[in-house]
Amino acid sequence: MPRFTLTAAALVGLASGVLGDLETCGQAQYDPTQYVCWDNQFLCPITAGEPLSNCAGACYSKFMYSCTNNVLALLPATEAPFTLTVDNPALLIHGKPVTAAGRHWSLDGETSSYCPDQVGDACPPGDETVIVSIGGRVSMSVMVPGGQQAYLDPFWNMGYTQAHSAAIPAGSISDGFGAYEGGGFVNLNGNGWGWAACPPRASGGGGPGWNLVARNETNAEKYNDCHPINLKINSLPSGTFGAWQYT
Repeated sequence: MPRFTLTAAALVGLASGVLGDLETCGQAQYDPTQYVCWDNQFLCPITAGEPLSNCAGACYSKFMYSCTNNVLALLPATEAPFTLTVDNPALLIHGKPVTAAGRHWSLDGETSSYCPDQVGDACPPGDETVIVSIGGRVSMSVMVPGGQQAYLDPFWNMGYTQAHSAAIPAGSISDGFGAYEGGGFVNLNGNGWGWAACPPRASGGGGPGWNLVARNETNAEKYNDCHPINLKINSLPSGTFGAWQYT
């Protein structure tokens, strides 16, 4: 991640043309709605509502990295099942869950699932969306034989396969994800610009609810009305199933 200097950060703020009440960090002035000052000498941007942290002069996201003794390191990959919640304090859906319905991931919706009657008391609750990640691939944490794989569809929405089928739309991407213990769920594909939350009726195909999209250099303009977010991982005990199958 590039290192931000006081001069560079101040120039970026001035170039944006929209400044709030300026504060001082060392010898530079900055807009506190866009930057955070560390140790009165390092400026880091606020990205997706997260004031980036400082590690020996390098700005980093706690959703992906840690800093110990001034050494920056990638967080370990999570091996446990997890749920996801929206993280951007500026949005009303901050803290709301990622939900699976209609073979599509949405934000702050209702999870849709099914369990056969013969499974009886062994049926998981099915009322929350539980995910697992192994080796850069992502699946729904389900009991149905064959599982349900998750993927980025050609429009950069997150989808998942129908139970008993491995079919995914042509042009979809099924790997290149990062799920970090104590951190976040990250899309590493397509020179990714991070996740975005598209409000109802905005671009992104979300219908009446909030839609989740992966922004990148090819679709940033299309999703200009959407808001940058992080996806926070909430780890669950090993072996947790969210549903028999998601529908």
